[in-house]
Amino acid sequence: MQLLGQSITRNSALLALFALFTALLIGGTWLATRDTIALEQRHAEEKALLEIVPRERHDNSMLDDTRTLRPEFTDLGLREPRPLYIARQGGRAVAVIVPVVARDGYSGDIELIVGVNADGTIAGVRTVKHRETPGLGDKVDLRKSQWILDFTGASLDNPKPAGWAVRKDGGNFDQFTGATITPRAVVAAVQRALRYVQRERATLFGPGVPGRDSTPEEGPTA
Repeated sequence: MQLLGQSITRNSALLALFALFTALLIGGTWLATRDTIALEQRHAEEKALLEIVPRERHDNSMLDDTRTLRPEFTDLGLREPRPLYIARQGGRAVAVIVPVVARDGYSGDIELIVGVNADGTIAGVRTVKHRETPGLGDKVDLRKSQWILDFTGASLDNPKPAGWAVRKDGGNFDQFTGATITPRAVVAAVQRALRYVQRERATLFGPGVPGRDSTPEEGPTA
């Protein structure tokens, strides 16, 4: 009985040492790689932003020039605080990149970023995250289709309000064969992003830029 007790104690000690060693190994690996992972994430994020506002159009770091948008102060469909990125040339804001979520996608949320130039035209739109059906709704992803590029150059006045819909609904934007819900949701989300920028034009681009002044909606900047 005494030998059994000693065996249990020894095995428990060995197990505890193994668990401690494993924890230290995992912790050490995380500490050693966290900076590399963070840098890779930053590069990936920057690449997505530069697809919308190329480097030659601005001289600041958009990743470091942001405003925090809070869901309760916007109608962008956000579920958590997200950064709005500002592109500047010579200190002057030339474009902003706004996060917006289409909550009414066929398979759930479709997360987008919408670049808007100081003149109110779209610099570009990219899908950041979605769960749309492969071969149908996933055409909102530039890797699957160039459909998302149709927004480039559009504005709230071009097309007119009635044109901000898919063709099936009398609008200017194509729907997908066998899939209308997804493009319909994205068109509406992009239009909401444009309206947000229009309302906040003076705050985002400065009072010298034509547009209607408004009270900031995003709340305190984090």
